[in-house]
Amino acid sequence: MKTNVVYVKFPQSAQVVNKNIYIQDVAEVFSFDSMIAKVVGEILLYKVKGDKNEKIIFSVMKVINLIQKEYPGIWVEVIGETDFVVEYKMPLKPKKMTEYVKLFFMALIVFIGAAFTIMTFNTDVSVGEVFHNLYFLITGSKKTDGSVLEVFYSIGLLVGILGFYNHFKGSKLHDDPTPIHIEMSNYEEEMNKAIIKDADREGKTIKQ
Repeated sequence: MKTNVVYVKFPQSAQVVNKNIYIQDVAEVFSFDSMIAKVVGEILLYKVKGDKNEKIIFSVMKVINLIQKEYPGIWVEVIGETDFVVEYKMPLKPKKMTEYVKLFFMALIVFIGAAFTIMTFNTDVSVGEVFHNLYFLITGSKKTDGSVLEVFYSIGLLVGILGFYNHFKGSKLHDDPTPIHIEMSNYEEEMNKAIIKDADREGKTIKQ
Protein backbone atom coordinates (compact mmCIF):
# COMPACT_ATOMS: atom_id res chain seq x y z
CA MET A 1 0.00 0.00 0.00
CA LYS A 2 1.38 3.38 -1.00
CA THR A 3 1.48 5.76 1.94
CA ASN A 4 2.66 8.75 -0.06
CA VAL A 5 -0.64 9.10 -1.92
CA VAL A 6 -2.92 11.98 -0.93
CA TYR A 7 -6.56 12.21 -2.00
CA VAL A 8 -8.01 15.70 -2.45
CA LYS A 9 -11.73 16.26 -2.95
CA PHE A 10 -13.02 19.65 -4.06
CA PRO A 11 -16.64 20.82 -3.94
CA GLN A 12 -18.03 22.97 -6.73
CA SER A 13 -17.97 26.01 -4.45
CA ALA A 14 -16.64 26.94 -1.03
CA GLN A 15 -16.88 30.02 1.16
CA VAL A 16 -14.10 31.47 3.32
CA VAL A 17 -13.73 34.48 5.62
CA ASN A 18 -9.93 34.51 5.99
CA LYS A 19 -7.68 36.19 3.43
CA ASN A 20 -5.15 33.38 3.67
CA ILE A 21 -6.88 30.47 1.97
CA TYR A 22 -5.41 27.04 2.71
CA ILE A 23 -6.19 23.82 0.88
CA GLN A 24 -7.95 22.40 3.94
CA ASP A 25 -10.31 25.41 3.92
CA VAL A 26 -11.79 24.49 0.54
CA ALA A 27 -11.20 20.76 0.18
CA GLU A 28 -11.23 17.42 1.97
CA VAL A 29 -7.75 15.96 2.27
CA PHE A 30 -7.12 12.28 3.03
CA SER A 31 -4.07 10.05 3.14
CA PHE A 32 -3.20 6.76 4.83
CA ASP A 33 -0.38 8.75 6.40
CA SER A 34 -2.10 11.33 8.63
CA MET A 35 0.99 13.52 8.65
CA ILE A 36 0.91 13.85 4.86
CA ALA A 37 -2.76 14.84 4.97
CA LYS A 38 -1.97 17.43 7.62
CA VAL A 39 0.93 19.10 5.79
CA VAL A 40 -0.95 19.11 2.46
CA GLY A 41 -3.99 20.69 4.07
CA GLU A 42 -1.85 23.47 5.51
CA ILE A 43 -0.44 24.53 2.13
CA LEU A 44 -1.37 28.12 1.28
CA LEU A 45 -3.59 28.08 -1.82
CA TYR A 46 -4.20 31.79 -2.28
CA LYS A 47 -3.98 35.12 -0.48
CA VAL A 48 -6.85 37.54 -1.05
CA LYS A 49 -5.80 41.10 -1.86
CA GLY A 50 -8.00 44.06 -1.08
CA ASP A 51 -10.92 44.56 1.28
CA LYS A 52 -13.98 43.46 -0.63
CA ASN A 53 -16.00 40.32 -1.27
CA GLU A 54 -14.93 38.41 -4.33
CA LYS A 55 -15.15 35.06 -6.11
CA ILE A 56 -11.96 33.32 -7.24
CA ILE A 57 -12.03 30.46 -9.75
CA PHE A 58 -9.36 27.78 -9.39
CA SER A 59 -8.22 24.85 -11.50
CA VAL A 60 -7.03 21.69 -9.75
CA MET A 61 -3.80 22.11 -11.71
CA LYS A 62 -3.00 25.00 -9.38
CA VAL A 63 -3.42 22.70 -6.38
CA ILE A 64 -1.36 19.89 -7.89
CA ASN A 65 1.43 22.32 -8.77
CA LEU A 66 1.50 23.68 -5.23
CA ILE A 67 1.58 20.23 -3.64
CA GLN A 68 4.27 18.93 -6.00
CA LYS A 69 6.34 22.07 -5.43
CA GLU A 70 6.22 21.69 -1.66
CA TYR A 71 6.46 17.88 -1.55
CA PRO A 72 7.73 16.42 -4.86
CA GLY A 73 7.44 12.82 -3.65
CA ILE A 74 3.70 12.93 -3.01
CA TRP A 75 1.27 11.41 -5.51
CA VAL A 76 -1.94 13.48 -5.79
CA GLU A 77 -5.29 11.87 -6.58
CA VAL A 78 -8.02 14.44 -7.29
CA ILE A 79 -11.64 13.54 -6.54
CA GLY A 80 -14.60 15.74 -7.39
CA GLU A 81 -14.54 18.97 -9.37
CA THR A 82 -11.70 19.90 -11.70
CA ASP A 83 -12.55 23.60 -11.47
CA PHE A 84 -14.11 25.19 -8.42
CA VAL A 85 -15.24 28.55 -7.06
CA VAL A 86 -14.01 30.03 -3.78
CA GLU A 87 -16.08 32.91 -2.43
CA TYR A 88 -14.32 35.25 -0.01
CA LYS A 89 -16.60 37.18 2.32
CA MET A 90 -15.27 39.83 4.63
CA PRO A 91 -15.91 38.88 8.27
CA LEU A 92 -18.51 41.03 9.97
CA LYS A 93 -18.20 41.98 13.61
CA PRO A 94 -21.25 40.83 15.58
CA LYS A 95 -23.32 43.67 17.02
CA LYS A 96 -25.07 42.59 20.20
CA MET A 97 -27.52 45.49 20.25
CA THR A 98 -28.62 44.71 16.69
CA GLU A 99 -29.11 41.05 17.59
CA TYR A 100 -31.23 42.00 20.61
CA VAL A 101 -33.40 44.29 18.47
CA LYS A 102 -33.85 41.50 15.90
CA LEU A 103 -34.78 39.06 18.66
CA PHE A 104 -37.33 41.50 20.09
CA PHE A 105 -39.04 42.10 16.76
CA MET A 106 -38.99 38.39 15.93
CA ALA A 107 -40.64 37.56 19.27
CA LEU A 108 -43.20 40.33 18.68
CA ILE A 109 -44.05 39.05 15.20
CA VAL A 110 -44.40 35.48 16.48
CA PHE A 111 -46.63 36.64 19.35
CA ILE A 112 -48.91 38.70 17.09
CA GLY A 113 -49.05 35.95 14.49
CA ALA A 114 -49.97 33.31 17.07
CA ALA A 115 -52.64 35.57 18.59
CA PHE A 116 -54.11 36.32 15.15
CA THR A 117 -54.16 32.62 14.27
CA ILE A 118 -56.02 31.73 17.48
CA MET A 119 -58.56 34.51 16.94
CA THR A 120 -59.27 33.50 13.34
CA PHE A 121 -59.60 29.87 14.40
CA ASN A 122 -62.10 30.77 17.11
CA THR A 123 -64.17 32.78 14.61
CA ASP A 124 -64.19 29.91 12.10
CA VAL A 125 -61.42 31.45 9.99
CA SER A 126 -63.30 34.71 9.49
CA VAL A 127 -60.49 37.22 9.00
CA GLY A 128 -62.91 40.06 8.29
CA GLU A 129 -64.71 39.52 11.59
CA VAL A 130 -61.42 39.48 13.47
CA PHE A 131 -60.48 42.82 11.86
CA HIS A 132 -63.86 44.28 12.82
CA ASN A 133 -63.48 43.16 16.43
CA LEU A 134 -59.91 44.43 16.70
CA TYR A 135 -60.86 47.78 15.22
CA PHE A 136 -63.76 48.16 17.67
CA LEU A 137 -61.56 47.04 20.60
CA ILE A 138 -58.85 49.62 19.79
CA THR A 139 -60.90 52.62 18.58
CA GLY A 140 -64.24 52.05 20.28
CA SER A 141 -66.16 52.53 17.02
CA LYS A 142 -67.32 50.13 14.34
CA LYS A 143 -65.39 49.89 11.08
CA THR A 144 -67.41 50.66 7.94
CA ASP A 145 -64.70 50.31 5.29
CA GLY A 146 -61.05 49.39 4.86
CA SER A 147 -58.58 50.29 7.60
CA VAL A 148 -54.89 50.19 8.38
CA LEU A 149 -55.33 46.60 9.56
CA GLU A 150 -56.06 45.36 6.05
CA VAL A 151 -53.13 47.36 4.67
CA PHE A 152 -50.63 45.86 7.11
CA TYR A 153 -52.16 42.42 6.65
CA SER A 154 -51.57 42.65 2.89
CA ILE A 155 -48.01 43.91 3.39
CA GLY A 156 -47.36 41.10 5.86
CA LEU A 157 -48.57 38.49 3.36
CA LEU A 158 -46.27 39.93 0.69
CA VAL A 159 -43.23 40.00 2.97
CA GLY A 160 -43.96 36.49 4.21
CA ILE A 161 -44.24 35.05 0.71
CA LEU A 162 -41.05 36.79 -0.41
CA GLY A 163 -39.22 35.58 2.67
CA PHE A 164 -40.33 31.99 2.06
CA TYR A 165 -39.58 31.80 -1.64
CA ASN A 166 -36.24 33.62 -1.39
CA HIS A 167 -35.11 31.28 1.38
CA PHE A 168 -33.85 33.91 3.78
CA LYS A 169 -31.82 32.78 6.80
CA GLY A 170 -33.92 30.51 8.97
CA SER A 171 -33.78 27.28 10.92
CA LYS A 172 -34.74 24.01 9.24
CA LEU A 173 -37.64 22.13 10.80
CA HIS A 174 -36.54 18.83 9.25
CA ASP A 175 -33.69 17.41 7.22
CA ASP A 176 -35.73 16.66 4.08
CA PRO A 177 -35.09 19.24 1.35
CA THR A 178 -38.12 21.26 0.29
CA PRO A 179 -38.88 22.11 -3.38
CA ILE A 180 -37.46 25.58 -2.69
CA HIS A 181 -34.19 24.05 -1.42
CA ILE A 182 -33.95 21.90 -4.53
CA GLU A 183 -34.58 24.81 -6.91
CA MET A 184 -32.07 27.00 -5.06
CA SER A 185 -29.48 24.20 -5.22
CA ASN A 186 -30.05 23.76 -8.94
CA TYR A 187 -29.76 27.52 -9.46
CA GLU A 188 -26.53 27.70 -7.46
CA GLU A 189 -25.05 24.76 -9.37
CA GLU A 190 -25.89 26.28 -12.74
CA MET A 191 -24.59 29.68 -11.63
CA ASN A 192 -21.26 28.16 -10.52
CA LYS A 193 -20.93 26.33 -13.84
CA ALA A 194 -21.55 29.59 -15.71
CA ILE A 195 -18.99 31.45 -13.58
CA ILE A 196 -16.39 28.72 -14.17
CA LYS A 197 -17.02 28.68 -17.95
CA ASP A 198 -16.84 32.46 -18.20
CA ALA A 199 -13.62 32.59 -16.18
CA ASP A 200 -12.05 29.86 -18.32
CA ARG A 201 -13.13 31.62 -21.51
CA GLU A 202 -11.70 34.93 -20.32
CA GLY A 203 -8.50 33.37 -18.98
CA LYS A 204 -9.22 34.28 -15.36
CA THR A 205 -9.01 30.76 -13.95
CA ILE A 206 -6.01 30.43 -11.61
CA LYS A 207 -4.01 27.48 -12.96
CA GLN A 208 -0.43 28.35 -12.00
